[in-house]
Amino acid sequence: MGMNVANCPRCGKIFVKGFAENCPNCVKDLEQQYDKCLKYLRSNKGVNINDLSEATGVTVKQITKFIRDGRISIVNAPNMAYPCEVCGTLIREGTICESCRMKLVKDVRNNAEDEKRKQEQDVRDGQVSFKIKDRLKDRHY
Repeated sequence: MGMNVANCPRCGKIFVKGFAENCPNCVKDLEQQYDKCLKYLRSNKGVNINDLSEATGVTVKQITKFIRDGRISIVNAPNMAYPCEVCGTLIREGTICESCRMKLVKDVRNNAEDEKRKQEQDVRDGQVSFKIKDRLKDRHY
């Protein structure tokens, strides 16, 4: 049985893959970043994500990942929000803002309607060409 090795997605080093998605050094570094954020948040409840990032040196992207993973709760942090994955508008839940979600729903609906119309047109085209063939078949030249 071979060992399961992978490249760390964060630093690129090869490591023996276990339960963590990163190498042990990156896991340790991420835990230190998490602890920094948690300590700062405990003493600064009104902070926003950009202030937290500046104060701790942890990127907004990483703080967002902590929030989405459920490691940092923003329930009692009224000014804490993270960027929508599509437009960057600050949100407090989910991955995309309501506006982008509605646009996505509309685009999916329009795409489905376009596909349905295309299929209906293909059926009509098939019927028309079939009728023309029938007409031509009966003619004697």
